[in-house]
Amino acid sequence: MGYAAEWIWPTPPVPPLFRYGAGGMTFAVGAVLLVSSLARFRAVGTNLQTHKPTTALATDGPYRRSRNPIYVGLVFAYLGVAAAVGSLPMAALVAGFVLVLRFGVIAREEAYLAAKFGAAYDAYRAETPRWF
Repeated sequence: MGYAAEWIWPTPPVPPLFRYGAGGMTFAVGAVLLVSSLARFRAVGTNLQTHKPTTALATDGPYRRSRNPIYVGLVFAYLGVAAAVGSLPMAALVAGFVLVLRFGVIAREEAYLAAKFGAAYDAYRAETPRWF
């Protein structure tokens, strides 16, 4: 969709050094969040696969600052790609992605975790923001 939007509403040219630098750094932030978040899942012994049950809460590392660092990492990675290719329409589409994550994915995950971990998850949720 981002490429189609770019074709209809092209972004003015941006110097490649700036695009690649900004895009690369933004993507790198996302990648670090993703890798460190997945490493915390492994460290606490919970499943990485979303179709398998969660066995433990990850509340340290990147999970100290955000209840959803994987999704924050995905957003940063997506914005990094949009910046690297120099597409404002592609970057603007991140708003829809965030809405789908928030209401289509995170809401269900929060209900599942609250039911599974009860007071422990409620305390974590009270202390840690959803995004940052």
